[in-house]
Amino acid sequence: MIAAPDRTPLSRDFFDRPVLDVAQDLLGRTLVRATPDGPIEVRLTEVEAYDGPGDPGSHAYRGRTARNTVMFGPPGHVYVYFTYGMWHCMNFVCGPEGSASGVLLRAGEITEGVELARKRRLSARNDKELAKGPARLATALGVDRALDGADACGPEDGPFRVLTGTPAPPDQLRSGPRTGVAGEGGVHPWRFWIANDPTVSPYRAHTPRRRST
Repeated sequence: MIAAPDRTPLSRDFFDRPVLDVAQDLLGRTLVRATPDGPIEVRLTEVEAYDGPGDPGSHAYRGRTARNTVMFGPPGHVYVYFTYGMWHCMNFVCGPEGSASGVLLRAGEITEGVELARKRRLSARNDKELAKGPARLATALGVDRALDGADACGPEDGPFRVLTGTPAPPDQLRSGPRTGVAGEGGVHPWRFWIANDPTVSPYRAHTPRRRST
């Protein structure tokens, strides 16, 4: 008999660790998003680590700004950013306060609230695609900049909680280059995923954006 996922919430200490440890340990955990229409839950299957000022791929590489200030802590909070003028992406802040490291949530399996997620992701061809990619995941969960700074380790009635779930076995963990990251940051194998999971997004190397003439 397969044991049901553990419903114990993760503590702030879970996030107050080196970002590479947290990133791998998030795989298989359950993210709960509370909405006015009911909860949506997602089993995390793919993430990327960003290691603050020492990481050229990180939003915090050049220091603190109004956009990235949540990344500097405390750990366990949610950093939400807007990209390409159309999509939101969600991260968990990690490490000691001031380190500005975080884990981007790239993909997952919606395990509760599927109907709610379907209403937000009308273009999904099937349920495996509902949260297959960071923008799709944020859209399915109804995440936008209004939730930037939300505490995932706060009161039970908050917008987010992270449950113990069923951590991915070590032999099922895979790693590789981060998706779409250019330059020196593109070589870090800091994308982590669960092997052979159908909700994991396809890898795409960085492609320079063409300037309009």
